[in-house]
Amino acid sequence: MVHSSQTADPVPTELHEATRSQLELAAFGETHIRREGRLAKAEIWWSQHYDWLKDCGYLLRPRYAPDWVPSWQDTKKDRFLCEDGQVAMYPSRILDGTRLSDGTFVTLKLVEQSDHPYEVDIARFLSSEPLVSDPQNHCVPIFDVLTTPEDKNIVIIVMPLLRDYNEPSFDTIGEGVDCFRQLFEGLQFMHKHRVAHRDCMSLNIMMDARHLYIDAFHPVYPIMKRNFSGFARYKTRTQRPPKYFFIDFGISRRYDASVKHPLEDPIWGGDKTVPEFQNSNEPRDPFPTDVYYIGNVIREDFLLTSLGFEFMVPLLADMLQDDPSKRPTMDEVVQRFDSIRASLSSWKLRSRVVERHESAMERMTRATAHWARRVWFVVRRVPAIPTPSS
Repeated sequence: MVHSSQTADPVPTELHEATRSQLELAAFGETHIRREGRLAKAEIWWSQHYDWLKDCGYLLRPRYAPDWVPSWQDTKKDRFLCEDGQVAMYPSRILDGTRLSDGTFVTLKLVEQSDHPYEVDIARFLSSEPLVSDPQNHCVPIFDVLTTPEDKNIVIIVMPLLRDYNEPSFDTIGEGVDCFRQLFEGLQFMHKHRVAHRDCMSLNIMMDARHLYIDAFHPVYPIMKRNFSGFARYKTRTQRPPKYFFIDFGISRRYDASVKHPLEDPIWGGDKTVPEFQNSNEPRDPFPTDVYYIGNVIREDFLLTSLGFEFMVPLLADMLQDDPSKRPTMDEVVQRFDSIRASLSSWKLRSRVVERHESAMERMTRATAHWARRVWFVVRRVPAIPTPSS
């Protein structure tokens, strides 16, 4: 099974799925359950609003049409191999669709404003001009906010369709370095505008993979083409650099510029390791907690799973200090990271990201393919740190 010039590797995918399931359980109290194909209770809500959403300019997949008949019905087809057999991951909150005006694939998120009274306002603020045009803004853009006809408390936030930021896997150290840059400057941007994310863990970091993929990917199973006719082919991040985004502002807070050190009661996000929340309910400044969150993302998703990112250890050690007052601010993080990045050689940046679980045979096979790409990139003078155009 070949994806572009790269061979599909089931082991990282299985490990990623297992890790993701653990994160999902911690963050949401549930994991993606693969049902037998019929509409789940939460999916029925979307089916009932299919025509209304279409009138609003957004088309759901055929599965959610009111007159849907399963394509595998009365056939020998396996529903798992049918596009309309794919059950949405979190239909009680999130579904995908298509914007009718231009064919853009979108994500539709249900928000009960009584539960998350600040989410829409903060999302709109971060997606407003001039903020949305700032290249340092890595907050997911908001296309639309729809108020459901039967309940003004329930709104639907319309965003671009994104996918997990670390799938497919990073190929080079330079690709990881640009990811760190974008995440650091994105959180710095939020803090500059006095917004604390308060839950910037792995599941709330996504990437715009439209240009990374040769084929449109399926929103439920991104390894597949959107029409489920085969595996979705993709390039490396070096060839087609993606932009990374923070999502989910459900427990985020925005503060007045005059409030330098706001205090908030502890609230658990998806990362349950925050030191200051372990044995105390004392109100805390959420900005140093954000620094911990993003540092822990890089520690868990890169340093603990891969080789080659040891140059990040001193900075991460400070970001992960048990005492929040000893952590650097995001301005300081960005300044120190810029120095780290400038110190890395082209040789280091073009080096392959070696996953810790690789066998000797896997390392040899992957290294051979990597060197072929590496030579081509050097000859073509492709930058060692790939940066998206916007």
